[in-house]
Amino acid sequence: MSQAFRFDVLKILSDSSAWSERNETALLEPFSHINSIPGKDIRGQMLAAFNAWLKVPDDKLRTITKVVSKLHTASLIIDDIEDDAQLRRGVPAAHKIYGIPQAINSANYVYFQAYQDLFALRTEAQADAQSPESPRRLFKDTQLDKVVTGKSFLRVSSNKLTSDHVPLVNLWGVYFQIRDDYMNLQSSEYESNKGFAEDLTEGKFSFPIVHGVRADTSNRQILNVLQKRPSTPTLKKHTISYLQKHTKSFDYTLSVMASLENQIYEEIARLGGNRGLEEIMKALHVEV
Repeated sequence: MSQAFRFDVLKILSDSSAWSERNETALLEPFSHINSIPGKDIRGQMLAAFNAWLKVPDDKLRTITKVVSKLHTASLIIDDIEDDAQLRRGVPAAHKIYGIPQAINSANYVYFQAYQDLFALRTEAQADAQSPESPRRLFKDTQLDKVVTGKSFLRVSSNKLTSDHVPLVNLWGVYFQIRDDYMNLQSSEYESNKGFAEDLTEGKFSFPIVHGVRADTSNRQILNVLQKRPSTPTLKKHTISYLQKHTKSFDYTLSVMASLENQIYEEIARLGGNRGLEEIMKALHVEV
């Protein structure tokens, strides 16, 4: 009598090799694809500049900088999927090469890596930080709502951040977003890195576009163009010309940016001055 077939799943699992460097490299490939193309590293520069005030120890600052960089790059991968972007930093977006599922897996894995790195900043959790943690445990233990903003990262590293710093952080965040919206429609550098006026292709209500829509509510051209999500230059160029000449939306955007710049310089001076932040502000200034 022949012996009954036995599928020994427990033996198979016990014989399985541990997580290997090859597994790690494969999972991180979409992330590495974007991370290998250097950006301007404005966030790293800002952390270093803020540290002139906060005096965070170098080892903790390195961890914070690494976490911010990981979260930023991983968020770009997810953002590109949501927008179905073609380019990122002048190369094909990660999901265009590796597919959406692998790109999402890679970004999520980096999120968990970043959360593990954050544990190293918590003295009371050193043992947890040095032992392997499952994503489920990390997700449960980490207070996500307290680590998603720039000011929260500074709080993680030091108790020295006070409410005095918050207006400056908020002003900078609003300025950076409005500047990014403006550059997307006006900058040749952005065109090379992300494609021509991609905010129109993505149907995005960016700052200049919102102003254009509201400046002349009797004209629905912009809304109709956004609904079509144009990928060719013709409609995009027409819309940009409309924003420039009819609603003067770019002039308005520049005036708002100039006002925010002045407020940022005032806040920096109020806090005692910071040459590093002033240099970053000068580098971000848009010459017309």
